[in-house]
Amino acid sequence: MFKKISLVLVITLAMLTTSCEKKPTEMTFESQVHDFGTIKQGDKVVHDFKFTNTGGSDLIITDAKGSCGCTVPAYPKEPVKPGESGVIKVSFDSHGKSGEHSKSVTVFCNVEHGNKVLNIKANIEASLPTK
Repeated sequence: MFKKISLVLVITLAMLTTSCEKKPTEMTFESQVHDFGTIKQGDKVVHDFKFTNTGGSDLIITDAKGSCGCTVPAYPKEPVKPGESGVIKVSFDSHGKSGEHSKSVTVFCNVEHGNKVLNIKANIEASLPTK
């Protein structure tokens, strides 16, 4: 009888311990790459990278940095609760650029496997000189 009660207690404790574990924080994007296609030199274009916190804890974004000054991210400053969604808005200024360009944004956050990286690309048509 004592063995049966002990076994039931051990199983119950194991189930409670397993069910109390929080899932790690995770950030799932609809897409981590955006192609602006062909744009004109000097165009300023913007893309919204939509994400959802698919983890079990609050998602905290501490910073987001573009790979150069022409790529500027804006991100939520408040924690994103599990199951909630948010947007990282990335602006790209093509002034003074021509040809194929690829840029990245590193999102510094509390996800389990490190930071997230977003990528944008564009083919920039050079402006023709005016006479």
